Amino acid sequence: MIKNSNREIELKVSADGSHTLYVPELEEHYHSVNGAINESMHVFIEPNLQYCTLPQISVLEIGFGTGLNALLTAIHQGKKSVFYHSLEKYPIEISLAQQLNYCQNAEEQQLFEKMHQAEWQKETSINQQFTLLKEETDLLSTGFNRMYDLVYFDAFAPEKQPEMWSRDIFQKIYDAMNEGGILTTYCAKGVVRRTMQACGFTVERLPGPKGKREMLRAVK
Repeated sequence: MIKNSNREIELKVSADGSHTLYVPELEEHYHSVNGAINESMHVFIEPNLQYCTLPQISVLEIGFGTGLNALLTAIHQGKKSVFYHSLEKYPIEISLAQQLNYCQNAEEQQLFEKMHQAEWQKETSINQQFTLLKEETDLLSTGFNRMYDLVYFDAFAPEKQPEMWSRDIFQKIYDAMNEGGILTTYCAKGVVRRTMQACGFTVERLPGPKGKREMLRAVK
């Protein structure tokens, strides 16, 4: 058991061999136990980042967590120029991040450590085409001063954080997105889909990652 940001966390290995974190207080994992990297690729990178054809993109991530989605975005950004804005109420400590096994080589490890060492509330250049802004805050109390092309909605499940899946939340995100903007999430509950639609999103069900039948992609 690891004490982190006044919250106890356990380091776990998911089915694809990559690490996830478990929060006993919420009885919730940060990623799918069926594979942390597989889930992130399937939910956020392939149907969102790689689906988008824009050469310059602004990404909003709800939940920096372990930094896995940010790392995979930098690895798979191709020729895209990325501004990556991530919100996290409970940042993990660098000592914990250094135990995570997401990197395949020294270059990826350097990227990952640079992301975790980046100062909070300050824009940091991670590479020539990737700028990271981490904010230690939550979506409920955040005001946006830019518009986003992609949204990774990676909050804990509705059963654990119902306030994060409300009409007000999705309306706030919708209003902060550019026309044609894409939001993806692992959650495919009917109530979540209908809430998104009520805000103006066009929503489609996609095959889910391993262990989940479906996921959602919403377009403004």
